[in-house]
Amino acid sequence: MAKKLTFYILMGMMLGIVVGAGLHFAYTGSVLTAPAEIAADAKTALEGLGKYFGLVTDIFLRMIKMIIAPLVFATLVSGIVHMGDTAALGRVGAKTIIWFLGATVVSLTLGAVLVNFIQPGAGGGFTLPPADATAGIVKPDSDIFKIIAEMFPRSIVEGMANNTILQIVIFSLFFGVAMTAIGEKAAPIARGVDALVDVMLQVTDYVMRFSPFAVFAAMAKVIAIQGIGVIGTFLTFIASFYFGLLVLWLILGLAAFLLVGRRAGTLIRYIREPILLAFSTASSEAAYPRTLEALDRFGVPPKIASFVLPLGYSFNLDGSMMYMTFATLFIAQLYGIELSTGQQIIMLLTLMVTSKGMAAVPRASLVVISGTMAQFGIPEAGLVLILAVDQFLDMGRSGTNVVGNAVAAVVVAKWEGDLDSPEPPEIEPPHAPTSHVH
Repeated sequence: MAKKLTFYILMGMMLGIVVGAGLHFAYTGSVLTAPAEIAADAKTALEGLGKYFGLVTDIFLRMIKMIIAPLVFATLVSGIVHMGDTAALGRVGAKTIIWFLGATVVSLTLGAVLVNFIQPGAGGGFTLPPADATAGIVKPDSDIFKIIAEMFPRSIVEGMANNTILQIVIFSLFFGVAMTAIGEKAAPIARGVDALVDVMLQVTDYVMRFSPFAVFAAMAKVIAIQGIGVIGTFLTFIASFYFGLLVLWLILGLAAFLLVGRRAGTLIRYIREPILLAFSTASSEAAYPRTLEALDRFGVPPKIASFVLPLGYSFNLDGSMMYMTFATLFIAQLYGIELSTGQQIIMLLTLMVTSKGMAAVPRASLVVISGTMAQFGIPEAGLVLILAVDQFLDMGRSGTNVVGNAVAAVVVAKWEGDLDSPEPPEIEPPHAPTSHVH
């Protein structure tokens, strides 16, 4: 089933591209027509068709969000309980945060270095929007005290209702540590939490059977409305960014190789389905359940994977981090704004802090970029320009987020001396795995 689902997702993506290009051609007479060049009536018709495709994708992503909160809570609490003591939890937590901080610095710095070296926005060729144009992006709160305060839940019900992963993680940490502290008295709850993990993974299996249709609809919508031509307009920018993602993959892979040896080379085989799913739906969340299962098959104990992954979704979105510096400096180049090395270092530090409170915000990267641009005097109108291709960029950064978090889980497991032998990557993941009691 696992290999078949990967094949169906790939086929859904390819078919979606073909159908989307066909619809775009039918209404515009060309597959290369950019959105700004489409006649008003054709644009209205394509957007109307896009709503039907969008409904399919929205339903799937809503079902994924339906799973996330209970799955994060159950797996994280189960992982903490099965670590056995708070000393082990503190040790794993410290190693995880150290890796996340290092990966964040590398991702942000790589984006800044590449955009300064390639200069994708310095060559002209873009019609800049009016200076007073707005991108419709809600500005993030710039009050650092409020940002930190809102990481902590006022109510776990509110945190789960809003799918605020960081708040769910914090509550789960307290809950799991408390269960460990009271020992045997918490045994019935521990068994219930383990059972909840099994149930949620079974629900995940049901939901994932719908994923090829969601992938088809997502690709058909974006290609039908945007057209393939929009990629040509931003070809240098898109190619530069994907080149940066490739370099980031190589850096992550090299780091993993230095720590876990040749097994690092096979990791992509295990997580290819989550990567493809995140890429085609432009949603890192969509890949979370399958990433958890893939890491289990790779040999990462669920008690570690279920601890590292939820934290990673708040603190270790490597692809998004690289995009933040890359896109911000790209827009600055478009407007001929030169930022000194000192200003760029301040920008990196600002992004490191402000991005951590944005984990549950839709298109969080754009929200953070918007706030950062205002701080450094870069016109917000520049965001209007890259919105046309943000879907294509979001696909790459979502897939990279999956890779970054998977590598983090593998590295932490290796540091703990707890990386098990892998299962064959081609077998179907069990519907209700029991290995979370490691």
